[in-house]
Amino acid sequence: MSEGRRSGDTWMDQELDQDQDLDQDRAINEIEGFLLWEAEKDRARTRAEAFCAGLPWLTDSQRREVELRYCQDQRDASRAYLERIAVRSATLRTEYEGVYRALRRRLITAFLSGSVAVAALLATAAVGLTAR
Repeated sequence: MSEGRRSGDTWMDQELDQDQDLDQDRAINEIEGFLLWEAEKDRARTRAEAFCAGLPWLTDSQRREVELRYCQDQRDASRAYLERIAVRSATLRTEYEGVYRALRRRLITAFLSGSVAVAALLATAAVGLTAR
């Protein structure tokens, strides 16, 4: 038995545990997403500063404006890229789940067919032995 599970747990307790696990997974995913996005914003700022460092003739206000626009452009590009990845990920997940279901059906069919064949063979052998 896993930690926290007792033999007296009801199905409701187990469902609550599963719901809590899902909530924790969602929370972890949100935190991870937040941290990744903050890192992406920081990387955009760093790239903007590096870009502006190559333009020494900019005034301070121009430099801030260029950095701001560069960061916004990078964030927009990153957001679009992440959205494309999310759509592709969902598509692949659906596709792989379909393939998995088909393979599982084939495996069950093969197992049942094999079981029927073995049972028929054993029945034939048993009939042959009793006929002697």
